[in-house]
Amino acid sequence: MEELPSFSGTAVRPQLGLLEQKVLDIVWSLGTATVREVVCDGKLWQTYPTIMTTMDRLFKKGFFNRVPDGRAFRYSLKYSPEELQRAEAFSVIRRLLGAGQVSLHLSYLVEAVSAQDQRLLDELQSLVESQRAALRKEEL
Repeated sequence: MEELPSFSGTAVRPQLGLLEQKVLDIVWSLGTATVREVVCDGKLWQTYPTIMTTMDRLFKKGFFNRVPDGRAFRYSLKYSPEELQRAEAFSVIRRLLGAGQVSLHLSYLVEAVSAQDQRLLDELQSLVESQRAALRKEEL
């Protein structure tokens, strides 16, 4: 998997404006899109120039790839939705763990997981054990 941009240690989606998030979601649903295709999708009321500027910003922020398509650009996702979710979750968790009182934050996580579903607690334990095994293997 390609290394995701760091986004200055902030959560990924909250860094984006509401319109940027909506445009990102539309391109996710279409797979690839030109500005005209996003405008014609009908989910946004903004003008063509506004959508064009927003898509250009998303490209410059590293969320989109783009290639020429006639006199326009065709935009595609640089990362899958899952990769962006992973980067966002990692960023939030890293921020919590870096805020001090790490044991307290970990206990909140375990409490939240167990309140959600007992099986998730078992899954968390399994993931921790797998990660420990992988770290031991690296040490050898």
